[in-house]
Amino acid sequence: MNEKELFELAAKARLSAYAPYSGFLVGAALLTADGRVFTGCNIENASYSLCCCAERTAIFNAVSEGEKEFSAIAIAGGKENADSVCYPCGACRQVMTEFCGGDFKVILADRTLTLSELMPYAFKL
Repeated sequence: MNEKELFELAAKARLSAYAPYSGFLVGAALLTADGRVFTGCNIENASYSLCCCAERTAIFNAVSEGEKEFSAIAIAGGKENADSVCYPCGACRQVMTEFCGGDFKVILADRTLTLSELMPYAFKL
């Protein structure tokens, strides 16, 4: 699967987001090492600390299905459309660090970065 196709799946997942408070819809498409794709969307809650980002939803979905090796994630977000650049938050970056290597690709609307570029000093035990 190429980066454009993965980003298109993230944009489609964005349409399932539950974001009545912010109106900021985010979708993610996570590519496993063996080529499977897991999607996720952001899910808000009136108590903001209970919200879950699209990236973590996709990763938790994959892990709950037994997957733990990933090669890339595409993130599509924005209020109006999926063309806005939507960087993963710090919590999502830390969760990515738990399951992904430094060469893990993070595909955004206008560029692709590695996890090492996004999280150069990641916390690890």
